[in-house]
Amino acid sequence: MTDPRDVAPLDPGALRLAPKVLLHDHLDGGLRPATVLDLAREVGYGDLPADDADSLARWFRESADSGSLVRYLETFTHTVAVMQTAPALARVARECAEDLADDGVVYAEVRFAPEQHLTAGLSLDEVVEAVLDGFAEGVSVAAEAGRTIVMRCLVTAMRHAARSREIAELAVRFRHRGVVGFDIAGAEAGYPPSRHLDAFEYMRANNAPFTIHAGEAFGLPSIHEAISFCGTDRLGHGVRVIDDISLPAGTDLAAHAFAGAELGDVANYVRDKRIPLELCPSSNVQTGAVASIADHPFNVLARLRFRVTVNTDNRLMSDTSMSKEFVTLHDQFGYGWADFERFTVNAMKSAFVHFDERLALIDDVIKPGYAVLIG
Repeated sequence: MTDPRDVAPLDPGALRLAPKVLLHDHLDGGLRPATVLDLAREVGYGDLPADDADSLARWFRESADSGSLVRYLETFTHTVAVMQTAPALARVARECAEDLADDGVVYAEVRFAPEQHLTAGLSLDEVVEAVLDGFAEGVSVAAEAGRTIVMRCLVTAMRHAARSREIAELAVRFRHRGVVGFDIAGAEAGYPPSRHLDAFEYMRANNAPFTIHAGEAFGLPSIHEAISFCGTDRLGHGVRVIDDISLPAGTDLAAHAFAGAELGDVANYVRDKRIPLELCPSSNVQTGAVASIADHPFNVLARLRFRVTVNTDNRLMSDTSMSKEFVTLHDQFGYGWADFERFTVNAMKSAFVHFDERLALIDDVIKPGYAVLIG
């Protein structure tokens, strides 16, 4: 890495060409503003805070910038409200695949909570089928435009509800049809991951992988529970693992090395076991998990060789994309193409598809793509 003050801006064309892998992206957090408006008109939803796409996009971004995870989650009321029919779910999923492919994403695991899409009478299975149909259509549309992407799904249970075992069973039921794992999400405070042990035990009993939102709003205790009690395969965010790392006073977070860093038991376990961190830089600032990008521990964790990955979380609320996240990290920490290749390989190694599929994308798509950019 070089000093971020001395690096040239990333070329927009090269950014789009860079193969990207996305592990943490919420379907209901990535709608196009115009689609929200269209679907609201179709279903008669009249509570949107704006009536044109630009104003609506601005409202989502400004509302999500509160610095509170609870306030951030409130913005989803509007997107979920317009995603209650099979055609609406399929359209949102199709456009998600198209938008990610257009941004150079070659593999994506997109998550959503089926239990939040039942108010119009759909069953859990019908909700998942609609989303998978939309992903398949989006992949086909992208292919026609010369863009190749693999879309997979994670089904999420809401941690404040009591349906996690049912959603885990749904994940296993659709495991050979495009659902590759399970997750719990929602406000962390007061809803520890250990509350859902039955679901995690069911996943392990069926040899099925899962990730857990932890270490975003509630800090180190939620990470400890997720790995020690629940046995998570990945950490959704996990950014507060930095709370178990001591750095010398005055340490520059954009440094190239962190001599003198001392890791506690949790941090050592996460690093030693290569537990992937699904870091979402822009979102982590919006929800108050970190104060600013300059304060984000991404670089500390990357330089200490944690398995860091770059993610978007909610593209609509954060007004972001994988390319924008790359630019943000480049501008703040001076990362170049070799760094982004490492983060992308990290993500592909951590994906919930089978080993041969991961290896094929790494060897045949990701490494050749970055070889061209690195030169």
